[in-house]
Amino acid sequence: MSVPSLQIVLQNGARLMAGKVRYLLNRDGRYFARLVIPKELRSLLDGKSELRTPLGPDFRVAMRMLPGAVADLQHKIAGAERKVMPKSSGDMVARYPMRATEIAAANYRAQLAFDDELRRTDPRYASFGYVDEDQVQALRDGMAGKLTDAELARLVGHRIERYRALGNHEAKTGTPEWRNLAMTLCFSEYEALARTAERDEGDYSGKPATPYLDIPEEAAPAPVPLRQLFKDYIASRKLVGAGREAETRWAPVIEDLIKHVGHSDALRITKADLRTWRDKRMTTHAPKTVSTVYLASIRTIFNWAVQNDRLPTNEVANVRQTVPKKIRNREKGYTTPEATAIIKAAVGHVPAHDSREAPKTTAAKRWVPLLCAYSGARVVEITQLRREDFRLEGDALIMRITPEAGTVKTGEYRDVPIHRQLVGLGFDAFLDGQSGPIFYNATKGRDPLKAARAMSGKISGWLNDANLTPEGVAPNHGWRHRFKTVGRELGISDRVLDALNGHASTTSGDSYGDVTLKTKIDAINKIPEYPL
Repeated sequence: MSVPSLQIVLQNGARLMAGKVRYLLNRDGRYFARLVIPKELRSLLDGKSELRTPLGPDFRVAMRMLPGAVADLQHKIAGAERKVMPKSSGDMVARYPMRATEIAAANYRAQLAFDDELRRTDPRYASFGYVDEDQVQALRDGMAGKLTDAELARLVGHRIERYRALGNHEAKTGTPEWRNLAMTLCFSEYEALARTAERDEGDYSGKPATPYLDIPEEAAPAPVPLRQLFKDYIASRKLVGAGREAETRWAPVIEDLIKHVGHSDALRITKADLRTWRDKRMTTHAPKTVSTVYLASIRTIFNWAVQNDRLPTNEVANVRQTVPKKIRNREKGYTTPEATAIIKAAVGHVPAHDSREAPKTTAAKRWVPLLCAYSGARVVEITQLRREDFRLEGDALIMRITPEAGTVKTGEYRDVPIHRQLVGLGFDAFLDGQSGPIFYNATKGRDPLKAARAMSGKISGWLNDANLTPEGVAPNHGWRHRFKTVGRELGISDRVLDALNGHASTTSGDSYGDVTLKTKIDAINKIPEYPL
């Protein structure tokens, strides 16, 4: 129905109203508009569980007043919702942005849904014959752009705030964007009232004169559960022998993000969500952890999802955290005196008589530092080793570091010869009495990676307690840096050193040709023994 036709209907005495009966409360013959307050907002509304507005004892009058009263109550709840919406630095960004025409269309459909429910609930609704001609004229003036900001706010401000609270827009009052939205909502309200007037006459065939209001609501896209997305990403990584470490380290990150946003739909996670989450984590974690673990994990998963057509876009691709450059006042690796002190402590380690130290822990404290010193391996790569990861090649004892035992950062196995000093100290004899994991007890259902990490933590704690970990040296990387340093001093090429300590190739040329086991044995044999 066109705009002029609504005037004709009104002149014929049709009533003008929309509402929802479920908001009407009867208490001892007196009527109230009532809205239940969501639990999370009650503390902001004096602890009340609901809001009420008295509508008087006359049912006809109450029904006429109900829509306006409900709108006022919705406005109050919307104000509370805005107070608990996550805030980030700078202007707020709409969580679920919609164009003004889309908001108007949604409002039009909601108003007609109001009317449908009311008619199904009480047959008296369509017989009131009430016409608010002042409201009609106000809407026409709003559509024409004749109203001030204050007048528009009184007329449709409650609608604007409701859609703001839903995260559909962030138009600031008085801006051209806000006025456009307000005027567009005037069209929406006017056309909805025309439909209800037509329905009072038994005519349900009417269509809005404004084309964009007649577009049916699109089916909401199916949610993309973040947990399932993470699970599928890890499964894809495991197919290529990777992902086990990410599975363990990123799982708590995923749960933390879900808790923060209040849902698990990856499709609805926005840049604003990531920014507020990042800022929150910055109060509890180091910038590097926030950058390389929290943000990097989500960004990686979302990139994978886009590449595999699970998400249309990566909304969080550019959310970053600056990591301040670390000031260093020493080398990253152990010096020769520092390394020698650790080796001596390891070789000489004997548990205290009153200690309940497990034999596997004692073995780890003795052998893990030596194995790290002569391989440049990560500590967890050593603590995860199993008896089957060692073999003889001629006279050489070979250690295979493999993802099958737990984790390898590159996702590839590598063979590392055992240095003669370990053989001389009886490491081969130690292996003869072992089966399964050599540095932790294997029990049914136990995660090998978690067990290996736990033992790595025990070794770090032991070295710290003995004041053998210098300030500024990361225990997991101290041996890796030293291994490279010593190797370069001995003239061993970086290609060979990378093959031994598991660094990825830096150029495509490095991937051509193999670093043979003989080359590795020759390199390891060049490394001098530590004095004991």
